[in-house]
Amino acid sequence: MFNEFYQIFGQMVVIAGFLLVFLLFMTLILGKILIHQDRLIFPKVLLFTIDLFYGLFKKFSESIGLDEQIVDHIGVEVRNKVNEKKFKSISDDEKLLILPHCLRNPKCEATLEPSGMVCTGCNKCVIGVLKEKAEIKGYKVFIIPGSTFLKKIIEQNNFKAVLGVACYQDLNLSMMKLSKFAPQGVPLSRDGCVKTKVDPKAVLDKMGIIEDIHNEKSSINNISPCSKDNPAKRVL
Repeated sequence: MFNEFYQIFGQMVVIAGFLLVFLLFMTLILGKILIHQDRLIFPKVLLFTIDLFYGLFKKFSESIGLDEQIVDHIGVEVRNKVNEKKFKSISDDEKLLILPHCLRNPKCEATLEPSGMVCTGCNKCVIGVLKEKAEIKGYKVFIIPGSTFLKKIIEQNNFKAVLGVACYQDLNLSMMKLSKFAPQGVPLSRDGCVKTKVDPKAVLDKMGIIEDIHNEKSSINNISPCSKDNPAKRVL
């Protein structure tokens, strides 16, 4: 009797393993369709897999020769699509813009306070440009050094939606935690420890500001990374 039980149990484990591998493969395929064709298919399946099997999904992606960052890339794209309509329907004065301090110019004179960095508006980096335009729209803007500051901001402010800028991993995990606030995210175009980059137009587009700021602040496009780029792995 026990042998029969263990045999059935073993078969169930094998079947469950095959189903999990199939689910991970399907999520990668659906994620590829979203990234390359801008088509969102079965968003609940995508979010279920990414949220529930996050660490395992990353290891699985690496095991088949993909960059584990693809998991966070898919997560950010799905969350942006799913929350886009609700985000746009919320008043700008009920939104937050969260920027990472690594976008700062090396000669930044900002001071650190409990709510994050306090920008002086020197316009030496993209932060000053985005902060000014966001505040005109009614956003509350925060420049933070780490996730601990994000927790304080959530606790101390009333808001209904949030727009964030960060590397793919931090962005995906933060959007996961802030799912009830219709999060939108713009990934850094070049990440690292300092002097990172973001496409300012992409951030303005998320805020509903359609304009070309390249000529206005051309210097913001010349920020170099803190380290040499690593050879890119195959993503998809």
